[in-house]
Amino acid sequence: MKRYMKNRNQFLQISKQIIYPSRILLFFLVTSLTLFSCDKFLQENPKDKLPEEDVYNTISEVYLNAVASLYTYVGGYSDSQGLQGTGRGVYDLNTFTSDEAIIPTRGGDWYDGGFWQGLYLHDWGVENDAIQATWEYLYKVVMLSNKSLERIDKFAETHSATELPAYRAEVRAMRAMYYYYLMDLFGRIPLVQSSSVAMKEVVQSERKTVFEFVFKELQEAAPLLSDAHSNQSGPYYGRITRPVVTFLLAKLALNSEVYTDNDWTDGQRPDGKNIKFSVNGNELNAWETVIYYCDQLKTLGYNELEPKYETNFSIFNESSIENIFTIPMNKTLYTNQMQYLFRSRHYNHAKAYGLSGENGPSATIEALETFGYETAEQDPRFDICYFAGVVRDLKGNIIKLDDGTVLEYLPWKVALDITDTPHEQTAGARMKKYEVDPTATKDGKLMENDIVLFRYADALLMKSEAKVRNGASGDEELNEVRSRVNASSRPATLENILAERQLELAWEGWRRQDLVRFGKFTRAYSSRPQLPDEGNGYTTVFPIPEKIRVMNTKLKQNPGY
Repeated sequence: MKRYMKNRNQFLQISKQIIYPSRILLFFLVTSLTLFSCDKFLQENPKDKLPEEDVYNTISEVYLNAVASLYTYVGGYSDSQGLQGTGRGVYDLNTFTSDEAIIPTRGGDWYDGGFWQGLYLHDWGVENDAIQATWEYLYKVVMLSNKSLERIDKFAETHSATELPAYRAEVRAMRAMYYYYLMDLFGRIPLVQSSSVAMKEVVQSERKTVFEFVFKELQEAAPLLSDAHSNQSGPYYGRITRPVVTFLLAKLALNSEVYTDNDWTDGQRPDGKNIKFSVNGNELNAWETVIYYCDQLKTLGYNELEPKYETNFSIFNESSIENIFTIPMNKTLYTNQMQYLFRSRHYNHAKAYGLSGENGPSATIEALETFGYETAEQDPRFDICYFAGVVRDLKGNIIKLDDGTVLEYLPWKVALDITDTPHEQTAGARMKKYEVDPTATKDGKLMENDIVLFRYADALLMKSEAKVRNGASGDEELNEVRSRVNASSRPATLENILAERQLELAWEGWRRQDLVRFGKFTRAYSSRPQLPDEGNGYTTVFPIPEKIRVMNTKLKQNPGY
């Protein structure tokens, strides 16, 4: 039985009554989408809701309305909402644009006007609705964070509660995390720090400027945050704590060659050895900074991996000693959904679990090759991460198709369009990674497995890579990850580290970023030729949505679009 923090329960119980009156919430949504200033005609005072000012009278109300409320957006249940779990959002842009995963067109299924093909081919265009919706979602949380900071500051003018600095730091860290995703996906973006900014004041900042802002915000927030493990049940369950921020700082430093490059199409990047950070009073280069923050995770209690890899993704996985930041899942308490398993399983496969499926996402040929599928060196994690071959139900019974033949996934038959082929419905290894929750509801989308965003194994691989890039050996960290699954030792070369990140972090939403950092995102691979002029790297960021640019002509389109 899960244990939940008292304040989160309290927040959820009363949120419908006092948190963000409906008209105010609508206003927030509009301002975050368009970045317009507040117009008087949008301000209403509904008679059936408490005025906004009346929900910030006590320190507990400040926490509930200015801090806890933000966490309702980390997960989601509709398209393009949440950092993971839903479709057509952050996760899909980072996964189905890479050599990790593909959603084949299966006759009348999954073409969707060419959307999924376009993602895989990097042919997404400047008017792509999912890209725009992702931009809007990320900025929505930025703008709500700005509003929260303003409310905390206003409360501090007349109150001296000791909790306020920590609350403010938590919101700053939340905003910084969302700017991190915006910067990663879109490159040059508006850096807005007020909830009432006028459109005429909204301009883009260079990518390096945004990067430096995010890094500084996280550095300044970290000392004020709790050391608690956010993934574990308790008062800080699902919240941004110091380990979460420490992981993000390491991730930022690891990608600093990309994020400090204001022209990603000129074929040149800064050298991580020459990128300097001030860390705890010392000047460190990018790779030394990664190592420092990965080591800091050890001092914060993240110093070993779960003995069993699959424990991190099990039902009731709050006890994981490895997971750092997760999206809390519960069938009755939260509305967050995990849609990826549902989307991937064949209809009869899901039906055998008492669930539903959409028969879509599959592993690519490249992923199969990296895992050594059907070779003597097949990685032990393959059977944990993928369904392949003959499929069985939870009791071990073979699952059959409607015509009575055995349901057998055919991994090597996957391609971008398999319409009218004999394997139209069965091609592709399917997503398995999270333990099946037979009590899940909403077709299996409301389950008890928390969605894993950050974990310690990633930190070990980051440290290994940083050490190698800095001229040292990363063998220890790489093979600590491999030994957990009884995989043979390998030397920590950059090639092996990139492969290991694919093996260890399959389906976790990191592949696009990794390929960009390694300079491999724009290359051709199975079913995906390189676009004309793509070799210059222009598709390593997404376009500024055209409808956003129409509303603000000051926003310049990213190169190549």
